[in-house]
Amino acid sequence: QLQLVESGGGSVKAGGSLRLSCAASGYTYSMGWFRQAPGKEREGVASIPSTGDNQHYADSVKGRFTISQDRAKNTLYLQMNSLKPEDTAMYYCAANLDAGWTPLQALESGGRGFMFWGQGTQVTVSS
Repeated sequence: QLQLVESGGGSVKAGGSLRLSCAASGYTYSMGWFRQAPGKEREGVASIPSTGDNQHYADSVKGRFTISQDRAKNTLYLQMNSLKPEDTAMYYCAANLDAGWTPLQALESGGRGFMFWGQGTQVTVSS
């Protein structure tokens, strides 16, 4: 059973930066970052295929967030710059898509299709 552990969350002021990490216990294929704010549905932030190219981003984070991975370390990252109060949420990483799902579909559906999930890390952005 693949295990995912997120870290790097915290509290920052608007305009600040954070880098989230997601350490996997084994090899991963497609991966993604998702977030859920209180009272809201989970939404996709960014996804990356197993090849590492052609990343997908939610419109709300394009140009500010960057998803990347270090295969040697089995670690996924999310660099978050120019943070806004509306970025406040619990952030989750997910890995390995079920058959029939693409990284873009999983991103747009709020994570449906991903089989493994981490426990989440809280990001709070104050104005």
